Amino acid sequence: MKKRRNHDAGFKARVALEAVKGERTVSELAAEYGVHPTMIHQWKKSLLDGAADIFERVGRRAPEIDEETVRSLHAKIGELAVANEPKVREAIFCPESSSLGPAGEARDDR
Repeated sequence: MKKRRNHDAGFKARVALEAVKGERTVSELAAEYGVHPTMIHQWKKSLLDGAADIFERVGRRAPEIDEETVRSLHAKIGELAVANEPKVREAIFCPESSSLGPAGEARDDR
């Protein structure tokens, strides 16, 4: 029984480019590189489908935002703000007895 081989992206691109050129048949390429013709067809299709992405500007893509994650992060920020409110008030109104420094970070007055 043959073991599956994992080919790196460079190898796949090289074979797919040769298939796109059309100078040799897919069967000839398969025999030369030792891969199944179906794989070459899949790599060629992937190359042609993804070719337009090369020319896309990276900055133009809108970031994919998971609304549920945003809601949960906002909830967590609210919880932390409520939990820290007494400490911040103490630091503002009683700075000499507070455990927080001037910018709201914990201070170490040992």
